[in-house]
Amino acid sequence: MEISLGKIFEKVIKMQIKKTIEKIPAGMMIVPLFLGALIRVIYPNPKLPTEFLPGFTGTFLTGTSVILFIWFVSVGATINLKTSGYVAKKGLTLLVGKVLLAGLLGIVVGHLLPGNGITSGAFAGLSALAVIASFNETNGGLYMGIMTTLNRDEDAAGFPFISIESGPFMTMITMGVAGMASFPITAFVSTLIPFVLGIILGSLDVEFRKFLAPVVPAMIPFFALTLGFAIDLTAIFKSGLVGILMAVAVVVISGSVLSLLDRFITGSDGVAGWAASSTAGAAVAVPSAIAQLAPQYAPIAGQATAIVATSVLVTAILTPIITMQMEKRARRLGRKALPDKVAAKKEEYLKELAATEEQKTVEVPVDHQAA
Repeated sequence: MEISLGKIFEKVIKMQIKKTIEKIPAGMMIVPLFLGALIRVIYPNPKLPTEFLPGFTGTFLTGTSVILFIWFVSVGATINLKTSGYVAKKGLTLLVGKVLLAGLLGIVVGHLLPGNGITSGAFAGLSALAVIASFNETNGGLYMGIMTTLNRDEDAAGFPFISIESGPFMTMITMGVAGMASFPITAFVSTLIPFVLGIILGSLDVEFRKFLAPVVPAMIPFFALTLGFAIDLTAIFKSGLVGILMAVAVVVISGSVLSLLDRFITGSDGVAGWAASSTAGAAVAVPSAIAQLAPQYAPIAGQATAIVATSVLVTAILTPIITMQMEKRARRLGRKALPDKVAAKKEEYLKELAATEEQKTVEVPVDHQAA
């Protein structure tokens, strides 16, 4: 049987890779994320990627911050200032809700378990520290990716408030050791800078808004792959079943609570609450940081770290899938993504934008009789 290279080439160029990936819930986020995690497994030295591949590729694998800066500028450029009050309300609701929930669960677990948690057996590492660290921090990049995939710019813009959870600060407060730490105001300001820059550019010149808007969805698979490269798949084997159960609890419990808060406080449909039901990668460093400040947790810091790392990985997979299902459910139930007043302001803004565009595209009549 003769094989026609032309036919093979024709089939290859007709492959609908993007359409196939998009059939998976949040596929443009999940597939690159998983590929990044797999690359880390086979990579010779994932902690120093530029030693094996110096140059663009090695640097890209650890270049999440640069990619996210560009992405946040682009997202900021699409933000409508008329809905900024709603954005702040949304971000603060998710932030306060998740921190209070983590604190409440930590107190309950602290009363049920020994002082420094379980130190041996199948549930080794389970403690108030592991629970609070897993529940307290939201994967902001994942949240942004899900919200922008769903074209929910106002929800995505709540990220700067969610970013306050990053690092051990909120965990220290929740665990009663805030006096041993200082508020990372510079980190918060640093997160706001690209958003503000994008908002300014998009507000001053509509051409910047048009120029940067397509960057938002296009950058998702790139930063997802770098986020995946930072995830250690072996953490699942180190933490065992307890790590997986922790991840499921984070998604189900925090997702349910935050969804209710999102619906009844911000007047939305609750989808953003589910998108915030994950564990941030920065949470992996929290048990070690806390153990240095509170030595009673030192014996379980390593095991707690494995549990948190597993929660990071598993929630990165579960959260987008469940959020997409909840978004479909919200649409079936007729729930509105934006409150009526906010939707009206957005509609008014879009009409003004369209009118400006129409005015700019009006052709000036050419005098053909000249010359």
